[in-house]
Amino acid sequence: MKTDPSQRLLSLDLFRGATMFLLVAETTELYHHMLEHTAEGSFGHAVALQFHHHPWNGLRFWDLVQPFFMFIVGVAMVFSLRKRTQQPADWPKTRNHIIRRCVILFFLGVLLHCVYSEKIVWELWNVLTQLAFTITIAFFLFRYSLKTQIAVSLGLLLLNELLYRLMPLEGFNQPFVQGENFGSWMDLVLMGKINNGGWVVINFLPTAAHTIWGVVAGRILISERNAAEKIKPLVIAGLIALVVGYGLDWLGITPIIKRIATTSFTFASGGWCLLVLAALYWLVDVKGYRRGVFFFSVVGMNSIFIYMVTQMLGYGWINGFAAIFTNGILGWLGANATTLAIGASLGALAIDWYLCYWLYQRRVFIKV
Repeated sequence: MKTDPSQRLLSLDLFRGATMFLLVAETTELYHHMLEHTAEGSFGHAVALQFHHHPWNGLRFWDLVQPFFMFIVGVAMVFSLRKRTQQPADWPKTRNHIIRRCVILFFLGVLLHCVYSEKIVWELWNVLTQLAFTITIAFFLFRYSLKTQIAVSLGLLLLNELLYRLMPLEGFNQPFVQGENFGSWMDLVLMGKINNGGWVVINFLPTAAHTIWGVVAGRILISERNAAEKIKPLVIAGLIALVVGYGLDWLGITPIIKRIATTSFTFASGGWCLLVLAALYWLVDVKGYRRGVFFFSVVGMNSIFIYMVTQMLGYGWINGFAAIFTNGILGWLGANATTLAIGASLGALAIDWYLCYWLYQRRVFIKV
């Protein structure tokens, strides 16, 4: 079966929307309540743990959400820029637009840390700040061949590996020890502080590979190949990335650590990105299974907007507003504490989703 490359990629809409829905759900504290109200050692507790980052060496489902987001941006870049690549005269305007967008994303990320801290701070750990760098790198590679793009992405991973292993920095020469690695030293240089959770700014260097691989995947999907010829390289590349990523960890060469985006983590998470995209493309665009696409896609169509709104207003206002009504109704019905907590989160999530739906109905799509 041959798919029309000019058609909208509904699988991408679903992938982006579902990823954003998961991020929005986090701001409702749903995952926190799931963990808090399940008994340790139970199946429910094990599931709830998958919606929290691994504390250090290991990989949980929630560790894949940021790579999904960065990968999707790369795929979407191909579809948004495909016409402009055919008109070289428009390229300078496109370049200026991308640079302006990345500057805005950078400062939105900084702004969010000020909101979190309730004071003006200079912190660069937010996903939007990271994304500003990965988009810039992927864009300037955009018109190069697939081989060049893949080679550069692997070169970035090798560079990151060498920086962590070989930089002779007193007190920061333990590549895979929290707070004692090259990434933490870079944070001291750039911000004068180290993140208590072990996150580092230099993560944008290896995770740029996710956005670059998204561009590569997008170029494959937009090609004139038939569906099978598109899916096959995505699946093969995804499986190879999984073998490399998990293999480096299992062999004790480089541990999978999301918080410093080790090479093994980048490969493993990148493999899952490729396989999920291939599966969704086959299911939605090839087989025509469309159930649920609209529900999630309305969230993805205003992704940056809903991310900012829920990050700034979700914890402090939307959640409390929803709880007034859910707690009132469920409390009247005699619900227990677990039901009240999860009900309040689901109520806030419904408000967040409806805000996206309201914008969609009025064809309002807020972009940077």
